[in-house]
Amino acid sequence: SLFNLFLDYMFFRFMKSIENNFDNPSVNTLLHYHFYQLRSNSPKGSTHVLDIEGLKVSSIKFWSIWEEEKLIGCGALKFLEKSHGEFKSIRIADEFRGKGYGIKLLNHLIIEAKKNGVNKISLETGAGIFFEPARKLFEKAGFKTCEPFAHYKIDPNSCYYSKEI
Repeated sequence: SLFNLFLDYMFFRFMKSIENNFDNPSVNTLLHYHFYQLRSNSPKGSTHVLDIEGLKVSSIKFWSIWEEEKLIGCGALKFLEKSHGEFKSIRIADEFRGKGYGIKLLNHLIIEAKKNGVNKISLETGAGIFFEPARKLFEKAGFKTCEPFAHYKIDPNSCYYSKEI
């Protein structure tokens, strides 16, 4: 709801959002950990996680979110078409997991997407047990299951979601 987006906006006024700080050691470590975990929990040919070099392309904007000097998490927006984007590399640092930061990060990314002219967000995540918390988070945020989009194909190891924003 708009009220929840407002609350998250206010929450992030006290947080720091930094764009494209891949060289920060904490960001670098979190992204490598994210890449390793997703690769090791997805069957070959069904892994769509981007490494750091993949996140540095011009069609992607990346943010890390901080509480003072502690990295809360990160996420990226990939521009698919003029008003259609895809969220990538959404990750909350382990010490912040299970505390409501995931939905706050998603709402922050939605605000950033709107600022960049995006009105439809899609995402892909795994279908396995490891990815269940991510699927619950996306559904809680109002994402609905959809057909594969962009370059994705029907894959029993993937789940696809979309939301008008």
